[in-house]
Amino acid sequence: MDTMETRRNAIVELVNENGTVSFSQIKNAFPNVSEMTLRTDLKLLDEMKRIVRIHGGAKSVQVIIGTDDYLSKRSVRNIPAKQKIAAKALSLLRPDTTIFVDSGSTTTMFARQFPDQSNLIYTTGLTCATELANLSNPTVMIPGGKLNRYSQSVYGIGAVKELEQVNFSQTFLGVTSYSSNTGFTCGIHDEAVLKQTAIRQSEQVIVLIDSSKIGVRSTFGICGLADVDIVVSDDSLPEAFLEECGRFRVTVY
Repeated sequence: MDTMETRRNAIVELVNENGTVSFSQIKNAFPNVSEMTLRTDLKLLDEMKRIVRIHGGAKSVQVIIGTDDYLSKRSVRNIPAKQKIAAKALSLLRPDTTIFVDSGSTTTMFARQFPDQSNLIYTTGLTCATELANLSNPTVMIPGGKLNRYSQSVYGIGAVKELEQVNFSQTFLGVTSYSSNTGFTCGIHDEAVLKQTAIRQSEQVIVLIDSSKIGVRSTFGICGLADVDIVVSDDSLPEAFLEECGRFRVTVY
């Protein structure tokens, strides 16, 4: 395999591993390759439908077609950050209340560390439910709906209707990305609707998001900072995002 093909395969792997990458990230990954050559690579890979070029970078085809990225891939990314986020989120947990735990790799880490205490937990994440099944005291409910085999979650009108009948003390929300122009976003319309339902039904909305997702755009809007009470993240959030949270009086952990 020649150097050019090796480099282009490596670019595709980088994009698929991260879901979305900026052009500066690609440049940093290939410091000995000129910008012109990298832009040519992106153009040809886009034409081959191996990636999707976006303004300022590239996106995985898997995300664009609505799979919202494979959970198995996300679960092995940024593990220390997700562990830190889960530990912080657990410190906010109210015992003896009804909560919603969203699907996703970070919320799965949250469920893995969940204390064996009395809570009524609704979750759309099958991996979250599997982790919670190891506990004796929480009652775990899985809404009926359509299976997303990529994110191993439940979504659709059936799940939405069921959540509309429940009042949550807290919602622990997973998101794909955040941009100041689009707010919090994800890759599937029906999952965005489900998340919006959980937000409306909750006294307190807590978003779990690692810093790599800030400044990234996904397809479907979920909500803005005005709809959120708390953001839980690692310790590497951009200053501009922290300032935005301050303007909307969102507490950041």
